Amino acid sequence: MSFSFKSAWKFGQLRPLLTKTRIACSVMLATTALLFACSEDPETPPVGGDPNPPDIEQGDSTSKPQIEYMTFKTSSAHDLEITLQTDTSYKISTTGEDPYISTNPLTKSNPADSVVLTFEYKAYSSIENFQIFFADPVSEERSIKVEKIESARAQWKTFSVVLKNQIDQFSWGKAGDYLRLDFGQKSGVTIQIRKMYFRAMTDEEKEEIEGDEDQAQYEAELNTNLQKYLQASYRSEITSVEVKPFLIDIKGNCAGDGEFSLCEIPPYLDVTQVKEFEYKTPITDPSFSLSLSRTAERDGIEYDRALSKWVIVKTVDGKESIDSHAHYADDIQASQSLSPMQLTTKKGLGGFFLNAIESDLDDLGIGSVTVNIPITAYMFTSDRGNCIPHTYGGKTFYFDRGGIESLDATLRATTKRNIVVSAILLIQPAASCPDPEIGRMLQHPRYTSQGIYTMPNMTNPESVHCYAAALDFLASRYCRADNQYGRINYWIMHNEVDMGLDWTNMGEKTIWIYTDTYIKSMRMCYNIARQYDPNAEVLGSFTHHWAQSSGANHPTKDMLELIVKYSKLEGDFKWGVAHHPYPEDLNEPKTWLDKSATFSMSTAKVTFKNLEVINKWILDSENLYMGTTKRTLWLSENGTNSPTYSEQDLNEQAAGFAYAWKKIKVLDGIDGIQWHNWIDNRSEYGLKIGLRRYPDDEEDPLGKKHVWYAYQAAGTDQEDVVFEPYLDIIGISNWDIVQDVISE
Repeated sequence: MSFSFKSAWKFGQLRPLLTKTRIACSVMLATTALLFACSEDPETPPVGGDPNPPDIEQGDSTSKPQIEYMTFKTSSAHDLEITLQTDTSYKISTTGEDPYISTNPLTKSNPADSVVLTFEYKAYSSIENFQIFFADPVSEERSIKVEKIESARAQWKTFSVVLKNQIDQFSWGKAGDYLRLDFGQKSGVTIQIRKMYFRAMTDEEKEEIEGDEDQAQYEAELNTNLQKYLQASYRSEITSVEVKPFLIDIKGNCAGDGEFSLCEIPPYLDVTQVKEFEYKTPITDPSFSLSLSRTAERDGIEYDRALSKWVIVKTVDGKESIDSHAHYADDIQASQSLSPMQLTTKKGLGGFFLNAIESDLDDLGIGSVTVNIPITAYMFTSDRGNCIPHTYGGKTFYFDRGGIESLDATLRATTKRNIVVSAILLIQPAASCPDPEIGRMLQHPRYTSQGIYTMPNMTNPESVHCYAAALDFLASRYCRADNQYGRINYWIMHNEVDMGLDWTNMGEKTIWIYTDTYIKSMRMCYNIARQYDPNAEVLGSFTHHWAQSSGANHPTKDMLELIVKYSKLEGDFKWGVAHHPYPEDLNEPKTWLDKSATFSMSTAKVTFKNLEVINKWILDSENLYMGTTKRTLWLSENGTNSPTYSEQDLNEQAAGFAYAWKKIKVLDGIDGIQWHNWIDNRSEYGLKIGLRRYPDDEEDPLGKKHVWYAYQAAGTDQEDVVFEPYLDIIGISNWDIVQDVISE
């Protein structure tokens, strides 16, 4: 998604980062436990080619294990070298991007209470995405990806993971069963492992499992209630919510007998789960109009009630129940008058940052960019020195001056050219946050390490306030009438949320729970940005998966339809779509060959080949804002690849763009494309999807590729001249390539 990363499911050479189960993971000292025996692999382990990294020692060969430990089947090693050091200790060095190895099969059944996989290890660096497959068979559906293995250089450390749910789910543990262990996706990683076995759970682990079971029960109830809520027809209705500088005006109608109250639902509450409503105002007139204070003191914080939604609650015989759909703010009075910025062209750049070739903005005729903003990289709870203070709701947070001023420079460069900017808001997991306290507050409590980023935590007042403060800082700085620091026009909420497990992680969730949470994040940003810019919009970020899910993730089309439904029931707002219509195979630039991209509204994928599908969706009257206005549609991250820098590959990459542009140019539903990458990046798993070569390319550093010239010509009087050679590559005689879409 962002400039430096791509989810592994997108690349043919990497396994999908998918998991079907939740896990409880902890690191602790191993205790005595029941164990199963494994047969020894008769082969002689290969000798590792790499020297030991600093501080990794040899195993202790003098101690005799009191139990029989698991052993590895060395002949199953893939992209790694393994050396047997003692009868229980192995040295493993990864040699490729898909390193894995299997254990020897069980010779007898695993005891029922032995459900915690435990081993001691030393590692020079941490291992992300440690994955366990429960074989046989080996499949993604029978695997989990656990918390990363932290580095341990000086002393042996114990890693333990509770696998009770998986062992039960997969009926694993019979004689002949085995594990396959996958050690991330990096070459050059060395780890020593010894004394690997299964043990019984400790009391603490049992309590954690029970907590997980309670959470699962809560989520099952929430999932059911959300579906009922969205399908319900209530007699009462809130008709409008208007946010003014000091007051919130709320109007509505009540129907039927009973006592009615107007109740506030802050973001950290789930409207369908509240049993007793704390924040309520009596309704005395069936057709009511109430004015409430804009702010309220909550837990020492001056809470802005513009972030809440409102619901009518009916009380009968002392029992409370909701009697309307909840309703967010319809209108928020901005503190200033900002003129909207108009797109001058559909051409844009994705993941833009200021560097020595800023001139590309002018030479390419760029009208829009996306800019990545990892909020948590800049934010602190205390002044670390050289910070910018920002007070929100009576509490002061601090933002790294160096990082923010670098962002200022990027946004000034775009604003002075009247280039429209979408900020991609990203929340790092706690382990990646420079301030652990910010990480603790903003990482979603059900986040798993499979996710590159986390869904923001909106489950408690403290976390909601922290997230709101970050959004308020950005909106107040980059939505100013004087454009002192540059301008942000659109706010792209996180990354590829239909692939939430990988990119905006809150654990494995149903589409109902996940989308409900995502909308809360969208609404928080919208309701804050609108206080500064009456033209601000938020955009949802989605992959090329359309009507087909990928593993435990959710189809884009289904999520979009849910957001439409929420908007109709809880009050519409200016949200749009930031779509990523990469080719079916990101390595293959000839997108016109995509087999899973058809011209049906139920197509599996929407790529450059069938942009007509999402164009039709965005123009459908059912999906218009307030039933009248087309929502914004940006192709905010997409590009075609040049597998090499050969003439043929460079021509096919440019042909892929020309094919896409000829559609984008005439499809009225598409407002713009932001090409990703601007520059080839070695962190993109071998993809070369940039307009320019690698900065360190030996032959032509930062050299302009054929697609750069095609991009420059697009939308100018030179377009057809530059594009003409690509007709033969595509196999067409003219650019009349837009096709009709079959309705379902």
